[in-house]
Amino acid sequence: MHGIPVSGGIAIGHAHLVSHAKLEVAHYVVPLQQVADEVARFAAALEIVRADLEALRAQIPPSAPREFESFLNLHLMILDDATLSKAPRVIIETEHCNAEWALKVQMDALLGQFDQIEDAYLSERKADVIQVVERLLKALLGHPGYVPPPAINGGERLILVARDLSPADVIQFRQHQFASFITDLGGATSHTAIVAHSLNIPSIVALHHARQLIRENELLIVDGTQGMVVVDPDPQALAEYRLRQHQWELERQKLKRLRDTRATTLDQVEIELQANIELPDDVEQVREYGATGIGLFRTEFLFLNRDGLPDEDEQFEAYRRVVREMDGLPVTVRTYDLGADKHINGKQSPGANPALGLRAIRLSLTEPQMFLAQLRAMLRASHYGKLKILIPMLMSVSELNQTLNYIAQARRSLEDRHIAYDRGVEIGGMIEIPAAALALNTFVRKLDFLSIGTNDLIQYTLALDRTDDTVSHLYDPLHPALLNLVSHIIRSANKAGKPIALCGEMAGDVQLTRLLLGFGLRQFSMHPSRLLEVKQQVLQSSLREAAPQAARMLRTDDPDKLRAMLARLNT
Repeated sequence: MHGIPVSGGIAIGHAHLVSHAKLEVAHYVVPLQQVADEVARFAAALEIVRADLEALRAQIPPSAPREFESFLNLHLMILDDATLSKAPRVIIETEHCNAEWALKVQMDALLGQFDQIEDAYLSERKADVIQVVERLLKALLGHPGYVPPPAINGGERLILVARDLSPADVIQFRQHQFASFITDLGGATSHTAIVAHSLNIPSIVALHHARQLIRENELLIVDGTQGMVVVDPDPQALAEYRLRQHQWELERQKLKRLRDTRATTLDQVEIELQANIELPDDVEQVREYGATGIGLFRTEFLFLNRDGLPDEDEQFEAYRRVVREMDGLPVTVRTYDLGADKHINGKQSPGANPALGLRAIRLSLTEPQMFLAQLRAMLRASHYGKLKILIPMLMSVSELNQTLNYIAQARRSLEDRHIAYDRGVEIGGMIEIPAAALALNTFVRKLDFLSIGTNDLIQYTLALDRTDDTVSHLYDPLHPALLNLVSHIIRSANKAGKPIALCGEMAGDVQLTRLLLGFGLRQFSMHPSRLLEVKQQVLQSSLREAAPQAARMLRTDDPDKLRAMLARLNT
């Protein structure tokens, strides 16, 4: 099977299927004399699921996010609600049907009611109901499967197979030691894929039919570099991939020797290689790979997997922890980029076209109390290290002025309460909308630094949804228009003397490192797992050679010629 590679490497293991879709169940008539037994079977399934959820709650590791317990508590509440614990029994008794069918009938009725609810928080609980019903159905069918089974065949870990995974799902799967994950849906730069990078395991999306065709416990090979899954491999293929896996691991070990080496080009120009993170726990990986700072802390992931919003103090503790653990190295904290495929429970609906809707700074400006709480938390944390604030998805000077006014208001609030903060904290903006890139002088004058978000910049420049695998083949970081736009941003910032970084997926693509160096980029921020490979490329690069070749590429509009020129640049 072929899909879109998300994270490189090779994984070999057994399939563990998960699904958020409705399970197919049979419908049959239960003889009158067996109805009581069928009700008892349903009651037993309830107890199995309740015991499993309570066991999971008791085994939550201390390092797990506190939202994990809230997630389990919510599912226990749904399980105990009469609409699921009692209504199916009535259906069994009145219609003389099997328990699975009664449960499905009740679930469909509930979901129909949820679809009529206008309140976003209640409406979004529909997914939780489906997940609880799936647990019950699996218990009735005799294979609960809530906790991943133990490793098989001498330590081979499991490969997660799913129809789709939300960013929240991926964060939860950090609790398990999966060797890989593969999904039917998704795009290479969807937020789910971005979070998956931080797991540093081979992963593939957009396989289309993997969840349907792969069976539980089936042996799989996942080639995360080629975007290929081999199902039930023959001995020869298995031996070949075990060798490739070993070679891959050797290369990764060699790269680790570069951890403490300064990233300088052959002509002795120093390059800043920083890391992107989603959660405070990611700092350990940042330090492991020797990043010189955090170029992007995606704070919206603090808002996921929970029923309530983190208050100012909780956010402050998270930001302060990261700043302290980075021990004086810079930490760029982005205000929440919610919307699109990442939502706060009860705060907004996706809209008809979420990528173009109320998201990022647009959402922040419509929720001033929540925004001010985050800004105050960031400013308070700046007292404990070098923290910088980054504003996502800026489009106009009006948005920027409103944002700066809120920052000033947050500053005054802290000063009135005599709370310390770094009064010299730098404020930067993400350039990820073509309008902002083309009107860059406006932002250069008012901001302390800039950061290019190429994931969205490509999406908006090429007019395609980066989460939609049906148009993923059109997603092209080498499109001539995109290259000229990125070059223009870097050149304009350098001319104005404003620090400029690139924190999108292009920063971690080693094939593009020399091209970006040639454009004048001197600060990259990427997933920690990609940092050493990019550092190796930097150490082998000459700016004197890269710059003229990069300039020639900007004058080329033929895709085949561009790729040929890029190949020559990388030799």
